[in-house]
Amino acid sequence: MNEVQKKTNASLPANIFEQDMGKGLGNIGQQDLALPFLKILGQLSPEVNERDGKYVKGAKPGMIFNSVTGELHDGVEGINVVPCFYRLEYIEWKDRGEGLGAPVAIYDSSSDIMSKTKPDANYKDRLPNGNYLEKTASHFVIILGDSPSTALISMKSTQLKISRKWNSMMSGIKLKGKDGLFTPASFSHIYKLKTTQMSNDKGTWFGWEVSKLGPVTDTAMYQQAKTFSENISKGSIKAKHGADKPKGSDSHF
Repeated sequence: MNEVQKKTNASLPANIFEQDMGKGLGNIGQQDLALPFLKILGQLSPEVNERDGKYVKGAKPGMIFNSVTGELHDGVEGINVVPCFYRLEYIEWKDRGEGLGAPVAIYDSSSDIMSKTKPDANYKDRLPNGNYLEKTASHFVIILGDSPSTALISMKSTQLKISRKWNSMMSGIKLKGKDGLFTPASFSHIYKLKTTQMSNDKGTWFGWEVSKLGPVTDTAMYQQAKTFSENISKGSIKAKHGADKPKGSDSHF
């Protein structure tokens, strides 16, 4: 009986699955897939609270959390990613508890919407309608590993400085080509993302730490990253932003 059970649980050879690749998925496109968000867990994140319904076993402050797979990454060890696309936006929100947890509106970085805001006592940029805006830097990446996967890293407030540093790293790379030096695509290099403890006069929290590892050496990975970048650029992939601030947190973090 045990032998039969073992045979039943054995994995089928990959070549059998390969023969039927893609079948059963119908006409699923990128717009039908949830793009995971990578976020840093804080002291007040529901995922680290054992009494919260969103608690994730083993979750601790400073870890990196995948919002779709539920996977946890050690913040000290970090993860390796290939940055594929960057977008800067102004996202309009209602105060926590007043909205549906989704943006009221999203404005392109070229918009003059910020000129219509005034800072409130909590340093939030308020619109005349009472909603507030968050300047948001979105980094679309591929997480490297045994099964590379796409994700989005959303940087706001104090993390905008980290975003600018990362952008400077990418734009500062120069390679020698047939016509002289050139700046390669963002997805030409691999970066290490870790978390680090930060603080100011408002409190202490965990933020991102970015360092460059080296160039992409696998052709298939480069092509995957290029395709992902092109799909975002032409609007085939859209991120569904959600309010991820735990109750009691503030925007200056």
